[in-house]
Amino acid sequence: QVQLVDSGGGSVQAGGSLRLSCAASGRFSATYTLGWFRQFSGPGKDREFVAAVNWHGGSGYADSVKGRFTIARDSAKNTVYLQMNSLKPEDTAIYYCAATPDDSISYAPEAISVWGQGAQVTVSS
Repeated sequence: QVQLVDSGGGSVQAGGSLRLSCAASGRFSATYTLGWFRQFSGPGKDREFVAAVNWHGGSGYADSVKGRFTIARDSAKNTVYLQMNSLKPEDTAIYYCAATPDDSISYAPEAISVWGQGAQVTVSS
């Protein structure tokens, strides 16, 4: 079984920065793709793709975060990071680390095999 532990959430003013971390353990393999989804508050809100990086460095980003967020992976530590700059109030959400056991960038939450516990990010105007 694979475990993911998210950390680094918090509150920041618009224009500020935060960095999320996610450490993988258990039966985790370096060939997993790691990424982030987020879920906005309110009824019927599903998790949406934010960014992901596979084991050979391929990455993908949601259009809403391109140019502001950067995903990076430290394979030696089985850890993935999400550097979030120029944050906006509409980025306020719970951010979930996600993993899939192959090198595909999965944009749908249904394709995710393992989830972290989530980290709250709040951006005030």
